[in-house]
This record gives sequence, C-alpha cells and structure tokens, in this order.
Amino acid sequence: MGDKDGSSVEITGAHREHGRKVVDMFSRIAGWYDFLNHFLSAGQDVYWRYRLARAAKPAPDGAVLDLAAGTMDVSVELLRQYPGIKVAALDFTYEMLSQGKASKLRKGRENHIFPVRADGRALPMPDESVDAATIAFGIRNILPREAAYREVLRVLKPGGRFCILEFGTGSRRVWKGFYNFYLDKLLPLIGKIVSGDADAYRYLADTIRSFPDERRLAAEMVSAGFERVYHVPMMSGIVFLHVGEKGPGEKKR
Repeated sequence: MGDKDGSSVEITGAHREHGRKVVDMFSRIAGWYDFLNHFLSAGQDVYWRYRLARAAKPAPDGAVLDLAAGTMDVSVELLRQYPGIKVAALDFTYEMLSQGKASKLRKGRENHIFPVRADGRALPMPDESVDAATIAFGIRNILPREAAYREVLRVLKPGGRFCILEFGTGSRRVWKGFYNFYLDKLLPLIGKIVSGDADAYRYLADTIRSFPDERRLAAEMVSAGFERVYHVPMMSGIVFLHVGEKGPGEKKR
C-alpha cells in the first residue's frame, strides 16, 4: 500500500477501533441523519451537494463511486444531473444505507444506484473502473485518509475526478466567532434534543475543529498522487469543495 513516494500506508489497530466507533455512532443516528443535515445547515446542504455533483463530470453513461454515501443524497443528486450513469453507493454503516434505500431508491433509481457496505480503505472494485468519485462530509471519518486517497486513485480511470465536500477547519474564527460557538455549544445541544445523542454531534464538532485547513487537505491530495487539485470555499469557508484528477499516466499502486 503505497503513496506517491512509495512509502506505505499503515492501517493500525487504533484506526480500526476508530472505524468501529464511527459505525456505531452513525448506526445510532441514521434515522435522524437527513432531517438534522437539512435543519442544522438551514437547507444549505442541498446546494452544497449540487455543487459536488456538478464538479464530478462523469461520462454521460459512465460509473461514479459515491464514497461514504450515507443515506445516498449525493447518489440521488448525481443521478439527477447525469441520468445515464450508474452509481456505486458505498458506506461503512449498513443502517445509513438501509435508511436511504427505504426512502430514496424508487422511481427507477434502483436500476442506477447500487448501495454496498464497504470500507473506504479497501474498496471492492476493480482498478480504473469509475469515471469519477465523490465523498460528502465523510473524509473526516476515515483514518488514515491516505488509505482512502490511494484506493480512490486506484479505481478512478485516467482523467477521472475525485470531488470532496467537507467542512473547513473549525480552528479558524468564522463570522466573528459565532460559528465556533455554534460548533462547541449549540450543535451538541441541538443534536441531543432532536436525536437524543449529544455524543454523536459532539464528535462532529470535534472532528471539524481538528480537521486540516483547505491548503493542507490540498497538499494531502497532491502527495497522494492527484493532479490539478483545487478548492472552492462556500459560506465564508465553513464548507469547501475540493477537486483533484487522476493523471493520464498514473500507475497502479
């Protein structure tokens, strides 16, 4: 398992334990996930996902990997924008996929969107099998991130795009500190009132606060082997869209 300079990406016991905790957390809040996403973002998450899907630019009849697909909002938006594609909707948490399957895979979508429980660090997909890959608010939950980058790069066709939608670092003061207060105090409180699970939304705030800023994330993507990497801020940098491409001569890892 190597990155661009040939060094290994080690998945440790601590990484596996983190993964188990993430699965347990999302299993608990799966039923409230869509409602709280829309409520806590004041509906802006719909636009953010629109921008993510728009950036993917797959072939009209191509295949797209939607990693950390959750309840498959991004998968549905991808299909809305590109009606001829097939979407592999992969997530580590069965309950999230089950929730999305029950509420969203209808009206022929089941013929285009294929939910599969899978680990983003070891994708059950052939080399160079997808035209594009997306991940929305999920890269924070995968450790080590380098393993996910390696796998996405492996399954992308040359020239394919990897599009990441993610919160910016919560260590930067935004809106004169109101956003930081929201993360620290209001987010766990609202999560507890609505879902009964303050710990899950405290985890969300903690991971946003400790997440790399947009320049460091871009550097990670370049180091992993992606080319033409760029990022676009939204909502004063609360959210960023990151895009990188697999080069035409990228070697299999």
